[in-house]
Amino acid sequence: MGTSASITKRDRNRKLTDGTVVVQTRWVLNYREPRTGQRRQLFFEKQKDAQARRNQIIAQIETGAYSEAVNRTITIGNIVERWIESRTGEIKDGTLDGYRRAAANIVGPLLVGSPLERAEHTKTGYKPIGCKMLPLLGNVRVQDLTTGEIRAWHKTLTVHVGNYSANRAKMFLASVLAMAAEDLNIRPPAMPKNLGRGKPKVKKSLLSTDQISLVVKNADEDQERGLYVAFPFLAGTRPSEQLGLLWEDVDFEANVLRICRMQERDGTITNLTKTAAGTREVPMGKLLRGLLLKWRVACPRRNGELHRVFPGLGTPQQWPLPRLGGGGPLLYWNFRRRFWVTTLKRLNLPIVTPHSARHSFISTLQAQGIEVGLVAKIAGHANANVTLGHYTQAVRGGESAVAALERAFT
Repeated sequence: MGTSASITKRDRNRKLTDGTVVVQTRWVLNYREPRTGQRRQLFFEKQKDAQARRNQIIAQIETGAYSEAVNRTITIGNIVERWIESRTGEIKDGTLDGYRRAAANIVGPLLVGSPLERAEHTKTGYKPIGCKMLPLLGNVRVQDLTTGEIRAWHKTLTVHVGNYSANRAKMFLASVLAMAAEDLNIRPPAMPKNLGRGKPKVKKSLLSTDQISLVVKNADEDQERGLYVAFPFLAGTRPSEQLGLLWEDVDFEANVLRICRMQERDGTITNLTKTAAGTREVPMGKLLRGLLLKWRVACPRRNGELHRVFPGLGTPQQWPLPRLGGGGPLLYWNFRRRFWVTTLKRLNLPIVTPHSARHSFISTLQAQGIEVGLVAKIAGHANANVTLGHYTQAVRGGESAVAALERAFT
């Protein structure tokens, strides 16, 4: 055990919301769990704390008291840290930052103050005079956590940060406790029911099937901008997935789109999707395939080569001269303002959001009788509950989904 338990120093650059980059140092205790042989990591802010914990674990293993002792000492904060670490590298950095913000509402402490004061505290660590800090669940031992404590914690969050943030934190807490059960064999308490029933969630405004048909028809007529708007209705992609799509991800032989990357807000491409399930293949039908083949001929190149499927078009010149500077990234807000909104206005359609096209895609497949399990797979949902609210076995291939989609729009 003496050679298998090691301590390493880990420095990570963390970018604050004001753009400042700070170095966060953690001391990581690495060892093998004697019962299962699985690799374990514990994180400490001070080296001496990591050394003390290492010596304690060695002594516990030698006396046979390790498993019971570990279960007695593991806190919610420890499990949250491990859970965040397990997701690192699986999802893009922006999504992981969102996970960390939600996890902060689990671990605490929580600054009691205005939203601006909490934001300032998050950026700088400054605690305004007169504000107090409320402890949350970070120091509670996992085996001591009760359903009543979870209910009280959720109520505290609802009062101070709102119903949405409280429910989001509760969702992550459920995942954290599931990890504790799987990895450490610690039975978690039951999650309290009937929490967070605040204001009903307003549903997104969606275009009707007939209105979407107009968008699809326009894509064939407007060969410069039409496909930019029609594509998410036919592929169900998120805006960041659409803008990050490369021609190498479009497989005309297999008739699939390989969704494996996203465009960040600054126009750069990351080779990760929002979640692990977001990496997927979306089947292409004749309609979408034909539109893409036409667009491939006219699509602006980067240095003379096809690169992005939906690039910036560049600056127009007097006909018949080609555009200048096309082929580079198209930022989301430019896409929304210059392509999306202008096209919907020209077609006299309601101004819905680009992400609503994904909702329309999923809803149309469901309305056409496609099993929710298959819809979830094509949409990139890890759990079919996200798609419909319950699970249905997928028994048909992607071709049936494409055929149903095209029956609705043509």
